[in-house]
Amino acid sequence: MEALQFSRCVGDVLLARWSECSNSTFKALVNSSPFMETILVENEVQQEVKLLDAINDDHEGVIVELNKPINSDDFASMLRASIAQWRKQGKRGVWIKVPIELVNLVEAAVKERFWYHHAEPKHLMLIYWIPECTHTLPANASHRVGVCAFVMNEKREVLVVQEKTGILRGTGVWKFPTGVVEEGEHICDAVVREVKEETDIDTKFIEVLAFRQSHKAFFEKSDLSFICLLQPLSFNIQKQESEIDAAQWMSLDEYVAQPFVQTSELLKYIFDLCLAKIDKTYSGFSPVLTTSNISNENGYLYLNSRDLRSQ
Repeated sequence: MEALQFSRCVGDVLLARWSECSNSTFKALVNSSPFMETILVENEVQQEVKLLDAINDDHEGVIVELNKPINSDDFASMLRASIAQWRKQGKRGVWIKVPIELVNLVEAAVKERFWYHHAEPKHLMLIYWIPECTHTLPANASHRVGVCAFVMNEKREVLVVQEKTGILRGTGVWKFPTGVVEEGEHICDAVVREVKEETDIDTKFIEVLAFRQSHKAFFEKSDLSFICLLQPLSFNIQKQESEIDAAQWMSLDEYVAQPFVQTSELLKYIFDLCLAKIDKTYSGFSPVLTTSNISNENGYLYLNSRDLRSQ
């Protein structure tokens, strides 16, 4: 209690001296006082420091997109002043998009208790939570999305490849074409693209037969993989030289007889599922084009259209 009263007295005395001293004299006077250093920053906010340009987001926060070179010390002052202003306005989350050419500003932001949210090829996103409570900012994307293509011709031969890279490199294992969905790409488009890139086979997307989720798969991220049925529209294979060691049409019996398939519970499930689609009444999920109320952009809803029509 005595320490608090002493600090208040010191603050009152120094504030009284403000009117008698120049700015530089005052700064020299309080340079060693943490309490008055805070007062100085507040005065800078009100009188001297330019604020960062920001736009409001939809969740009572702000977004800052840096686009001009700036000295890191000046940026730190602007950031402190801006946070003080946003706090007065009742803002919550702060998002700062730092382009790769302004990477010199990252250290200053981290010193102000910003942390990394995600990185892209051309920018880094930093975030900060203003309220004195647990933050509710959404986490970075937690999953990578992959596709696996089941393509069978009229001879009941499946399209398979051997990879030049990855864990199956040099093992002689034949597998279905697989790949990763790119940003802004639909699953039904991604799997057609991957088959074309790896084998030069043109296909038509039919259904999502199933999907698998796993964890700790890629840089500690989770993984979603969609097994898709495609109809071949061409049949002459031309393998991708950079990633594929070999590609061919293979009989179902030869494919499933591989020791790698026989010892994999997952691959046996997938194979049985594909056969159920070809020989029985199993129905997967077909894409229906829809529009989102949030983004007003087209997307796909995947559903069991056969059973839906029978209702």
